[in-house]
Amino acid sequence: MDLRTPIYIIEEEKLRRQVAARTDSEFILAFKAFALWKTFPIFREYIRSTTASSLSEAKLAYHEFGSKAHTFSPAYTDEEIDEIVACSSHLTFNSLSQYERYHHRAAACSIGLRVNPEYSEVGTLLYNPCAPGTRFGVTAGKLPQQLPSDIEGFHCHCHCESGADVFERTLQHIEEKFSPWFSQLKWINFGGGHLVTRKDYDIELLVKVTQGFHQRYPHLKVIFEPGSAFAWQTGPLVSHVVDIIEDMGIKTAILDVSFTCHMPDCLEMPYFPDVRGAEHVDEEMGDCVYRLGGNSCLAGDFMCAWRFCKPLEIGQEIIFEDMIHYTTVKTNTFNGITHPSIGLLHVDGQLEILRKYGYEDYRDRMD
Repeated sequence: MDLRTPIYIIEEEKLRRQVAARTDSEFILAFKAFALWKTFPIFREYIRSTTASSLSEAKLAYHEFGSKAHTFSPAYTDEEIDEIVACSSHLTFNSLSQYERYHHRAAACSIGLRVNPEYSEVGTLLYNPCAPGTRFGVTAGKLPQQLPSDIEGFHCHCHCESGADVFERTLQHIEEKFSPWFSQLKWINFGGGHLVTRKDYDIELLVKVTQGFHQRYPHLKVIFEPGSAFAWQTGPLVSHVVDIIEDMGIKTAILDVSFTCHMPDCLEMPYFPDVRGAEHVDEEMGDCVYRLGGNSCLAGDFMCAWRFCKPLEIGQEIIFEDMIHYTTVKTNTFNGITHPSIGLLHVDGQLEILRKYGYEDYRDRMD
């Protein structure tokens, strides 16, 4: 298809997949990774609930997905707590002080408490919720022996694009720290970061681990809330070369998209995306080797380096694979750079443009 402007393309066929498998657990969609509400009718075929981390996400769950959210926030405020409660079925507090301040106003929800097992295998510190000094969750040593009667669940988030083997090891620490309180609970939420749709994910091990947990604690409902897993490898970002420059032997293809604006995880994590028709290489110089540069004035808005099969040309498409999760939810309008359009590629091959952006979208964010 002839695409003259940058665009995220969501492939409906790849979006249609069930992640709950045979775990006898509830899987819910975390908006922090994917929140394109025009695709919600597809998700409602497979899941009943979503997870929110703010008032806006809770309202999106209630008004657009059609069910109340499982909500967690590091801190609720007086101005928002009542409206968040009205849009939530489950509400998790990050600290005992937040619980004390607001639990009476959250009585309509199933109340939970985020706990910190002080163990995580997430290697990138920016994404490790259990790193020393973390602001997330209550450690076992700070919990009272008898929980308040209205606390019905624990929420524990320790993963990032992790496999079932990581969950198996992490679960040992969770049980070691917090199983003395399990008899007082109705549910446990093992958070996100479980990349169950990755091709090499060991589903059989996940089934074994969760079945074992169910046998040990049959009264506990188990919840997972992955975000990336629902949108993993469901479509690319299509961009174009707008200029090619060279300095000290390093060639840079400047694109009509930006890493800092449209693919922020590439700079934050860093996450190296696959580029269709190119090989990621260590050296920055050589035949058909290019940096890919974003079209913003941030000096570091580029990534190194890819080798293409032939020299790039102005106007040529550069396609970044797997660019749907943690992109559209994290983009920004730095420099006023136009946001890529968002398209849904239907199973019949028809491309529906869900949203096209322009000046008014930038202007309105500056109100």
